[in-house]
Amino acid sequence: MSALTSLSMTEAADAVARGEVTSEALVEACLARIAAHDGGVNAVIRLDAEEARAAARAVDQARAAGKILGPLAGVPMMHKDMYYRAGKVSTCGSKIRKDFVPKVTATVLNRLDDAGAVDMGTLNMAEFAQNPTGHNAHFGHCHNPWSLPYCTGGSSSGSGASVAARFVFAALGSDTGGSIRLPATICGVTGLKGTQTRVPRTGVMPLSFSADNVGPLVRTARDAARFLKVTAGPCPKDPTSAKEPVPDYEAALTGSIAGLKIAVVEDWFLDGIDPEVLKTFEAALDVLKGLGASVTRIAVPEMAAIGTYTALVSRSEGAAIHANWMREYPQDYAVHLNARLYGGYSLPATFYIEALSRRGPLLRAFCERALTPYHLVATPTLRIKVPTLAETDIDVDPANWDRFMGVSANTRPFNYLGLPTLSVPCGFDSNGLPIGLQLSARPFAEARVLQAGDAFQRVTDWHKREPVL
Repeated sequence: MSALTSLSMTEAADAVARGEVTSEALVEACLARIAAHDGGVNAVIRLDAEEARAAARAVDQARAAGKILGPLAGVPMMHKDMYYRAGKVSTCGSKIRKDFVPKVTATVLNRLDDAGAVDMGTLNMAEFAQNPTGHNAHFGHCHNPWSLPYCTGGSSSGSGASVAARFVFAALGSDTGGSIRLPATICGVTGLKGTQTRVPRTGVMPLSFSADNVGPLVRTARDAARFLKVTAGPCPKDPTSAKEPVPDYEAALTGSIAGLKIAVVEDWFLDGIDPEVLKTFEAALDVLKGLGASVTRIAVPEMAAIGTYTALVSRSEGAAIHANWMREYPQDYAVHLNARLYGGYSLPATFYIEALSRRGPLLRAFCERALTPYHLVATPTLRIKVPTLAETDIDVDPANWDRFMGVSANTRPFNYLGLPTLSVPCGFDSNGLPIGLQLSARPFAEARVLQAGDAFQRVTDWHKREPVL
């Protein structure tokens, strides 16, 4: 059983396609892991075991009948509990929506279904996807599989924890300020935020109209490439979804990054960095240089403005989305979420409009300095060592605010800029918690970050390490 759950998503899918393993066996292995360990991790909100077993049998019968299988056929997955499936409760991690039953199914879930993936249920998350640590006052905090007192990162807490704990092979997260990449780095898995609008958001709970992203938490860059190929592309029900052609991302994974030019923006992304994190980040850069890439240190004076406008956009849009509920059910929000949303109502409309109007010029400036002379920008995903749940609980102690917000300092700017960004594991700190490497590229250059992440993972084994539960 443990050998099966150690497979990556693509390895599992390919093994099913070749007849080396059945989908039913994969589902049973995942269910056994959940039964044995989720009592401590608290990653699962809803487990649809019998439906998963039935779906797995259908895949196995289709293969036995010689039918062509989809690229994810037979692979067990679970998803952040904000992806709507018609007729199933979607709590969004909240008290307000604890009994909400949508009438629509998210486009990404339909596309995963069409690719043959087996949906086993839903996963814990920060309330309304509104914090970077994964705390949840309503369903209980999600715990890091590497060490239970530590946070998982948020808001896709259950997604990061379940993939790390080998409960499933892949999980949908969402990313508005780092909510895929943070649990990816903190739980030691791989997470991809595509270019803004690359993946349709139909049937997905919104947080910020212009910063929300749909994407996977998986084991490897190759997993992310296949997952993105299945889920990306325009959707007529989402007029904001990009119409750019969707390439074969796996074909770009050649293993070679010779000649790749990487920029390290020293101002902002390395400010106040923990020495252990910096040492691990530099070692990761050495691996990339050993593969033929060059690394250049640069400055981007616009980073301070980018950081400020990032916060203005997400606060304003989040407050607008929650306005009616905040008027009717303010008592049903966690203390910290109440405080964050109320802050959004104090922002003048002119500040929000300014933040939107400066977005294009600042993206151009960032690309001119960092992504025209160079192919990628590399940063640590997290500047600090992974904190504990207690150290980042601002409901209990508001003095934890700076540490709480500091978790997402390096991820938020890429949401404002809308750039494709990948986080891959690159080491561990002295507490035995993971450290992540973040790679970003120009709009719609997902293939480039995946190529670099895959090359890195071919010569390192950080992504293969498993927590002992």
